[in-house]
Amino acid sequence: MRFKDFMFPSRRSPVVARHGLVATSQPLAAQAGLDVLKAGGNAIDAAIATVATLCVTEPCSTGVGGDAFALIWSAEDERLFGLNASGPAPMALTADLVRGRGYLTFPTHGGLPVTVPGAVRGWQLALERFGTMGLDRLLAQPIDYARNGFPVSPTIAQAWNNSTGLLARLPDSQRVWLPVGRAPRMGELFRNPEFAGTLQALAERGYDALYRGDIAAQIAAAVRADGGVMTEEDLAGYLAEWVEPIAIDYKDGYAFHEIPPNGQGLAALLALNIARGFDLRHMAYGSADYYHVLIEAMKLGFADAHAYIADPRQAAVPVEGLLSQRYTRERRALIDGETALWPEPGKPDGHGDTVYLTVADEAGNMVSWIQSLYMGFGSGITAGRTGIQLQNRGANFSLTAGHPNEVAPGKRPYHTIIPGFITRDGRPWTSFGVMGGFMQPQGHLQVGANLVEFGMEPQAALDAPRFNWLQGREVALEAAIGDDVRGELARRGHALRPKGEPLHYGGGQIILRDEESGVLIGGSEPRNDGAAVGW
Repeated sequence: MRFKDFMFPSRRSPVVARHGLVATSQPLAAQAGLDVLKAGGNAIDAAIATVATLCVTEPCSTGVGGDAFALIWSAEDERLFGLNASGPAPMALTADLVRGRGYLTFPTHGGLPVTVPGAVRGWQLALERFGTMGLDRLLAQPIDYARNGFPVSPTIAQAWNNSTGLLARLPDSQRVWLPVGRAPRMGELFRNPEFAGTLQALAERGYDALYRGDIAAQIAAAVRADGGVMTEEDLAGYLAEWVEPIAIDYKDGYAFHEIPPNGQGLAALLALNIARGFDLRHMAYGSADYYHVLIEAMKLGFADAHAYIADPRQAAVPVEGLLSQRYTRERRALIDGETALWPEPGKPDGHGDTVYLTVADEAGNMVSWIQSLYMGFGSGITAGRTGIQLQNRGANFSLTAGHPNEVAPGKRPYHTIIPGFITRDGRPWTSFGVMGGFMQPQGHLQVGANLVEFGMEPQAALDAPRFNWLQGREVALEAAIGDDVRGELARRGHALRPKGEPLHYGGGQIILRDEESGVLIGGSEPRNDGAAVGW
């Protein structure tokens, strides 16, 4: 790593630790995970304590009413495990039902886009296989914050305020999230005693407390009351699953790993596969040539992702063909150094708001975990007296007849949240992620290139300015990207959004394990409230 070669405007230095490290988007949650590590828990225990605390302290982005994915490096097994804890559509939800209500595209709020919340079943799978502590210990801190209050941090206060209209729509949401008629302001204490009761039920009765009985009944009833079709049987029948990660060999022994579809990690691998054929290291970092190549690679990756990604249990997804060398060469050849592409999907051979955290422990375990409600406060529905806000993941279903991602009973939607992982010569090297809807694969591409191609340390890799491709030739550039680069990209046909426009460029965290010393080096996104903490 070249610590002094790349200096970007930031308030932060990398965090260096020996015994363990936690990095996430909210400082209180990072500390909760670190406390578990100090108490003898491993990285998996700490990850669940961290994400459970995020469900309390960052409720606009995550909760037990959402989904999760994870990549877990097990030091004992010396391999990477993939975890898919995304829930399916209710069994009564069909495309004809939604189209019959007059929708041309899937609605974003209300009961219809609520899919079965998968996150807690993901906690169960991870802890039963790798954990050393029980839910009673791991939920103690989030229960305390929910019952007795926590001070709201700045970025979260702003996001909360932005959702005021959505939260005021339903009485239960208004009561829980706008208790004084508005969103809490930065530094104000917020309490959610109803959610404290839900977490206490999980701690005492286990994971089934969410999926069966009174809590499940309140979730299903709230969804149906707002136009959805979820039943208690939909909740009771759900289980998360282990999946085999998908990967590409990048160069110099580095390999990038992602969760397979229905997640959009494939989009990141498609773009990385294309980008690795260019000599990025010898382009001037941050030059127009550099951004042009990455933007074009990302466009092509998204074109195929949106055409093919779906639930592989119900639709064939040609992962092998899309990642093949022959197909990658064909797609790479479409990039013209002087002209911006209008992206279209190819034909291969063969068949908003999120939280991210990463944890590493002294034994060599590493966890890359991502969990989300999708858009801010999800569907806008709060389930009765549970304090649980419900996700709107179904908004990513297609209503186009015959599309692989067309909504169907029991089907999981195209999912935006993706954890990332990089190995070097088959050994764990970097656990990382970048939050933010369709910004996530773009973040994996840009941050991954910063780490591998340019040897940036984790904080610099996150600090570096980013682009956000939106659609067609439309792309946004962070203000730190110079006017000379903007002008050259515009000349090549990129339709640039106005400089300084308030758009989202993601929020990420990284933990890198030094191969020689085993020392952990962490970074946390300056674009949100996060922190990296270690000991």
